[in-house]
Amino acid sequence: MRRTGIVVAAVALLTAFSPALAQAVTGWTEVGSDHARALDESQGLATIVRPSGTTIRYTGLGTIPADLNSQGWNHVGDPGSAQGYYVEPYQRDDRGAKLFRVQAPDGSWANYKHALESWEANNNSFAAVSPDARWLVAGEWGTMDRLLVHPMPGVAATDPAANLPLAGTIRLDHQVRDVQGCDFQTATRLLCASDDPDGSLFGTTKPLLQVDLAGPLSGSDVAGHVTSLAQLPLRSGCSGSFEVEGIDFDERDNTLRVIVMSPSICILFDSMTYRFKQ
Repeated sequence: MRRTGIVVAAVALLTAFSPALAQAVTGWTEVGSDHARALDESQGLATIVRPSGTTIRYTGLGTIPADLNSQGWNHVGDPGSAQGYYVEPYQRDDRGAKLFRVQAPDGSWANYKHALESWEANNNSFAAVSPDARWLVAGEWGTMDRLLVHPMPGVAATDPAANLPLAGTIRLDHQVRDVQGCDFQTATRLLCASDDPDGSLFGTTKPLLQVDLAGPLSGSDVAGHVTSLAQLPLRSGCSGSFEVEGIDFDERDNTLRVIVMSPSICILFDSMTYRFKQ
């Protein structure tokens, strides 16, 4: 777009945009929002709690390490963290392995690869670490009735040279679509952000989902009951298609954060990380 077009669009945004009322999400109250930068805060986020301090780390196109990008892992998803461990999920355009980049509590990094099962989609949308840091939940794109479970790399699987196996699945009792991120609220509850553009599964597009497990993860399949908590906030000075991205539950103060990227040029101006409390 020409510079004049950008200026005109920016002026229209500033003059036309007025904040809407807080979005009603069942069981959660919106308490604020923070601007999400398009380059390096557009894919996901995770709260990392360590004795040395606590940080909230975001991912985006601009955070992909050059060496991984050059090897073909050109997309990073929503990261996860627990017990001081931090995991970033990567995917590639071919049917090559998925990659999980893991930082241990001492700050050291290691890369773990997972060779796809014959039935597995190549998407690696998110990484959710169980509260005990023994299990890693990952997700695929599209309409699915499962989430994937791996032994936690760096904890339960400790050899980066070995294939990170599939330990089981979370068998969902209701299909989900385009899940961009999940995080554990408790050992038996996941909160997930869905970018579903269709709305036929739950009667609304872009829902916040709750997945209640039949029991804590233990290395075998477990049933998961899915509930929609209604549509996430879709507010912008531009009209068009929003993109719901990553999610994080901060156990320090029970804050839920969800990234929603705005349509069109407004992706630069009013994309937000929304904050919720129960």
